[in-house]
Amino acid sequence: MRAGRGRQAGFTYVGLLLAVVVMGLMLTVASRVWSTTEQRERETQLLFAGHAYRMAIASYYAHGHQFPATLQVLLLDDRFPVPTHHLRRLYPDPITGAPDWALISTPSGTGIMGVASSSQRSPIKRGGFELIDESFKDADCYCAWQFIYRPNRFSRGIVPAPSTIILPGSPTAPTPVNPATPTTPTP
Repeated sequence: MRAGRGRQAGFTYVGLLLAVVVMGLMLTVASRVWSTTEQRERETQLLFAGHAYRMAIASYYAHGHQFPATLQVLLLDDRFPVPTHHLRRLYPDPITGAPDWALISTPSGTGIMGVASSSQRSPIKRGGFELIDESFKDADCYCAWQFIYRPNRFSRGIVPAPSTIILPGSPTAPTPVNPATPTTPTP
């Protein structure tokens, strides 16, 4: 009778070890899903903060035709009698968690025309960006996501719809007419 109890205790011990292994595997999978979800959320926050900086730089430029010297002047622009707030607050880089943005200088080096994350991590999002952020597609690191304002590139941030672009030679493209050659109607 004693041999039966020993065998039963052995099966219980093996069952308990198997349950611990299964729970460990499930916790590993859950932590990977959690980590991926957290990184996607940080990417969304990076896009929000980057767009906020780009629009604040555009607003600053629109009010004086010059780029800001620092990000702090976007909070309170006192170049005119009535101070302007182009940005509510300075956002930290969501990927690094610190206010360590890589600043993109103007070609002349007199101002800041954009910001980028200082993180070297590889992004999860590889496509599906807005037209203004199309250069982010297939980027190798978050540092390649550069939120740059270029004057006169887009009129007030409005991007033309892709359907309005007509390529030469397409069926909807107008046929070129040479005014030097008379056109005769064909019967």
